[in-house]
Amino acid sequence: MEADGWLIVGEIRDAETFAEGHGIRELQHLIKTHGGKNWRKRKGLARVLLPTGETAPVEIHWYEAHGVGKVGLKVKEWL
Repeated sequence: MEADGWLIVGEIRDAETFAEGHGIRELQHLIKTHGGKNWRKRKGLARVLLPTGETAPVEIHWYEAHGVGKVGLKVKEWL
């Protein structure tokens, strides 16, 4: 999975849902753009491969809905 010049290597660990349904500010945009129902905002820990060839641990956030998959991956914190 790639976004903003970095690539997730390995699995996303300790994934958890911290907002769902109307608790998501961008809910209408997600439905209009990607369709789907039951959107959740999730976070987890992963390692990313940087353009320099190095890897780094990060906390990432994304949106997810059944039948749509992961959307809007974003690094929230470099660990």
